[in-house]
Amino acid sequence: MKLLRGLALAAGFGLSVLAGGGAPAAADEAVFAASSRIASIGGAVTEIVFALGEEGRLVARDSTSLYPEAALKLPDLGYMRQLSPEGVLSVNPTGILALQGSGPPQAIEVLKTASVPYIEVPESYDHEGILTRIRVVGKALGVDARAEALAAEVDAKLKAAEDRTAALKERKRVLFVLSLAGGKVLASGSGTAADGMIRLAGGVNAVEGYEGYKQLSDEAIVTARPDVVLVMDHAGPGVSEADLFANPAIAQTPAGTAHRLVRMDGGYLLGFGPRAADAVNDLAAALYGGQSTH
Repeated sequence: MKLLRGLALAAGFGLSVLAGGGAPAAADEAVFAASSRIASIGGAVTEIVFALGEEGRLVARDSTSLYPEAALKLPDLGYMRQLSPEGVLSVNPTGILALQGSGPPQAIEVLKTASVPYIEVPESYDHEGILTRIRVVGKALGVDARAEALAAEVDAKLKAAEDRTAALKERKRVLFVLSLAGGKVLASGSGTAADGMIRLAGGVNAVEGYEGYKQLSDEAIVTARPDVVLVMDHAGPGVSEADLFANPAIAQTPAGTAHRLVRMDGGYLLGFGPRAADAVNDLAAALYGGQSTH
């Protein structure tokens, strides 16, 4: 369960928007009625709703929606990857706003074919993807102008954060470890939230050659030569510093030799919502400290 929660934060998906009854809706038609009672699924989605000042329309949220704290007062629909259609519909929503990749697939199919309008929000892990997500949520809520203002603010902060490391000549090689289940290192490849955040913060993903997450062999870890190991807190099974650096392969890397470990809250690090620029800044600071990045 905890490992699945971590994977949900880390995995990437595309964009699809459907209206009630499963009929496809054009992007410019993906708008809830003003009086909609909305069930929000996905931490970033819920955070954007609050950032747009539309939290009064929410009637429930999923268990990954932990920020802001006020969201915790809403009924909990359960883990976004293990939803029950009956549970979601039990709060009598008149609109469902969900991060694509919510599941399981069978449950989502039931929700998409129910009489409740269902809008899916895109999931991509780059600068533009964050802005698109804000605009889609704003469109769904009928507050396009407010969403455009928020997107512009986030865009400016992201550009400033990226500029901080733009001139770096030597970039840190970062190994994102999702878990150490059974002593095996489950690490991030390309096309993941962790990979996207590492790049935005001026780092280099230490592993390459595959997409998503997989267990690495000892040889692959040594070959990756990470300067830093990145892990997340409050999501997934957790990775202890003692277990991490006791791993024989990691111990042979520059990160293992120097005991370079960075921990960040999982939802904050991998959410790719309104706080993404702050997360980029914090990760860049952790990677490079007082080193000049200009």
